[in-house]
Amino acid sequence: MVASRWLLLVVLVAVWEWATRAAGSAFFPPPSTIATRMHAMWFSGPPDRLFLTELAVENVLPSLGRMAGGLVGGAAAGVALGLALGLSARVYDYLDGVLQFLRAIPPPALVTVFLVVFGFGLKMQLAFIMFSIVWPVLLNTADGARSVEPLHLDTGQAFRLSRAERVFRIVLPSALPKIFAGLRLALSLSLIVTVFAELLPGTTNGIGFQLTVAYSSFNLPAMWAGIVLLGILGYLLNELFLLVERRVLAWHHHERRLET
Repeated sequence: MVASRWLLLVVLVAVWEWATRAAGSAFFPPPSTIATRMHAMWFSGPPDRLFLTELAVENVLPSLGRMAGGLVGGAAAGVALGLALGLSARVYDYLDGVLQFLRAIPPPALVTVFLVVFGFGLKMQLAFIMFSIVWPVLLNTADGARSVEPLHLDTGQAFRLSRAERVFRIVLPSALPKIFAGLRLALSLSLIVTVFAELLPGTTNGIGFQLTVAYSSFNLPAMWAGIVLLGILGYLLNELFLLVERRVLAWHHHERRLET
C-alpha cells in the first residue's frame, strides 16, 4: 500500500516534469527546477543547523511559531467554550444561530476589523489565526459533549462525582473523537490563514512574506518553492497529528473494530 502510494507520486511528478518542459512556460517551471531552488533557499545550510539555511531560520520557523501560537490559543478556547455550550442544552439552542452566523463569515473579510483593533504585527496575526480556527474546534467539541450517553452521566451522579469530575472523567473522554476531528480541520486551516496573514502589509518575515517578495520580483521558481514547501509542511503536520490521534484515541479505534 505504501509502495503504491509512492509509485503514484513518482508517476505524477514525472508527468508534471514532462508537461512543464513541453509547455516551456516561465510561469510553470518544472519540478526539478523547483526542487533545486528549494534546496538552495531552505535546505542547504550546515549540518549543525539541520541543514536549514539562514533564510529558512528567519522565515519558516517564525511562520511555524505563529501557526503554533494561534492554533494552541484557538484550540484551547474552542475546547473550553465547546464544553460549556455542550453541557447546557438551553444555552446551546440560544447561541447556535449566532455561532453558525459567525462561522460562515470568511476570515479574510474581517482582516480590516482586526487591523483596526490590533494594528499591524504579531498580535493581529495571532488573533486572526485564533478566530479563524476556533470554530471547527468549538462546534465539534459542543457536538461531542451533547452526544454523551445519558446513562454515563447518571452513573457519575450515582457515584456522587462532582460536576468538574463528571466533565473530566466522562464528558471530555467521550467527546475526544469529535474534538480531534475539529482539531484536524483547525490544523490545516491554521497553515492557510498563517500564510494569508503574512501576505498583509507590515509583515517582515515568514513563508507568506517570502511569497510576496518572490512574486513582486518575478522570481517564479522561488515562488513555487514556497508553495511546494507549504504543501510538504501541511502533509508532515497532518501525518504527525494522525500519529498523535492514533495514540490518544487507541481505545476508541479498538472499540470501533470490536463493533464491526
